[in-house]
Amino acid sequence: VDKPPVRRVAIFGGTHGNELSGVFLVKHWQENGAEIQRTGMEVKPFLTNPRAVKKCTRYIDCDLNRVFDPDNLGRTVMEDIPYEVRRAQEINDIFGPKGSDDAYDLIFDLHNTTSNMGGSLILENSRDDFTIQMFHYIKNALAPERCPVLLIEHPSLKYATTRSVAKHPVGKYEK
Repeated sequence: VDKPPVRRVAIFGGTHGNELSGVFLVKHWQENGAEIQRTGMEVKPFLTNPRAVKKCTRYIDCDLNRVFDPDNLGRTVMEDIPYEVRRAQEINDIFGPKGSDDAYDLIFDLHNTTSNMGGSLILENSRDDFTIQMFHYIKNALAPERCPVLLIEHPSLKYATTRSVAKHPVGKYEK
C-alpha cells in the first residue's frame, strides 16, 4: 500500500506532570532542537500539561491521558470545564483534529513508570504497519538493551490518550 511519508512528528512530555523525564527532554529540545530536526520533516517538542508540571503532580482536575474522546473534545468551553479537558481541546486543535487527514503523522508521548520494566514502547494497533516497522528499527538500534513492546489493543476500545490524536500514536515508558 502506498502511503504518504511521515512529515509531522510531535514529542510530548509532561502529560503527567510528575513524570519528569519527558518534561526535561521536551524543555531541552525546545531550547535546542537541532538533534531532533530532520530534513523534510517538522519535529515539534511540546509540553502537554504545563500546570501539572509546575505543581509536579499527575494532573490538576483529571487525567489528561484519558480525555481525548469525542465527548470531551466536543464539549462546549465553559468556566467550569476541567483544565485537562480544555487542554485536550487545545492539543487536538494544534495536532489534530483526531481522526482527520490533517492530524500529525506521529506523536511520541514520553512517560515514566515506577515498575522495573526499563524502556518500553506502547502499541495501540497491531495493524499499523508503519509503527510496527518503526518499533522493529528502535529495538534493533537499542540492542542488546531490552525494549519490550506492549500491545494494548482492544477491538471495542476507542483510545482517549494524548497520543491518539496522531495517525500513528506511540507511548514510550522509561523507568
